[in-house]
Amino acid sequence: MSKKKVLLMGKSGAGKTSMRSIIFANYIARDTRRLGPTMEVEHAQVRFLGNLGLHLWDCGGQETFMENYLASQKDVIFKGVALLIYVFDVESREIDKDYRYYQSCLEALLQNSPQAKVFCLIHKMDLVHEDHRDQVFRDKEKDILAMSETAADNRQCCQCFRSSIWDETLYKAWSAIVYQLVPNVRMMEERLKEFAEILDADEVLLFERATFLVIAQAQITSHKDVHRFEKVSNIIKQFKLSCSKLGSQFECMEVRNNNFATFIDSFTANTYIMLVLSDGTVSSAAIKMNIRNARKHFDQLEAK
Repeated sequence: MSKKKVLLMGKSGAGKTSMRSIIFANYIARDTRRLGPTMEVEHAQVRFLGNLGLHLWDCGGQETFMENYLASQKDVIFKGVALLIYVFDVESREIDKDYRYYQSCLEALLQNSPQAKVFCLIHKMDLVHEDHRDQVFRDKEKDILAMSETAADNRQCCQCFRSSIWDETLYKAWSAIVYQLVPNVRMMEERLKEFAEILDADEVLLFERATFLVIAQAQITSHKDVHRFEKVSNIIKQFKLSCSKLGSQFECMEVRNNNFATFIDSFTANTYIMLVLSDGTVSSAAIKMNIRNARKHFDQLEAK
């Protein structure tokens, strides 16, 4: 099994543990209020897609801990890292200090793990008035990218996402992050595109079974709602949790009207599949048979 070290960093109270608990521990947003602050480093082993192990290092963001990471623990914390996810609280009143710590962490990371990918989440965006969110995000992103390029000798090494535990933006950000870690993802998307064309589908998506993050997709027909994948992730994950509380197991779902038909079904051992077709009269039996027939080909891809 391939193992990847993932650092989750940012100031205390930024929301790191809350988002990790929602994505990987099946918390719902309101339940994260009972989580306490992280002390030093909490380690979590997460199995993702069966053959990918994520070693999550959730690093407490109190000032004392941050100083230790950058002094006596630098070689331990920042060595062998595949991904750094740095979380900024959009309403922080110490933004200059937040930026200094981020730049120091990035410099330590590039010294010890020069190939690591970096993602910055501008978090708690739900607290910003909706009319101002785009501008606030653009301003923060501009500052962060400028600092990142300075630390990385003018090479681009960072991607920024807005996020909130209260809407689909959390799933959009984390789907983009784990996409970088999925083996054979390009080949998966090529096969998904072939599958979509065979079925005359508008789009086909693969979700990771436990987290319901989007890991691969093929889009044949354009759609105006660019957030639809993350919305589906959020809705179905909550529905799965509701089923579990009632002692039931979520297996499949079908939604249709005169304009479209959507099928969500258990696919491989580690994924669910979603198909969207413009033909609202398409046969359910035919779609399910095609999903069954495609399953073994994607099983082989995951095993590589």
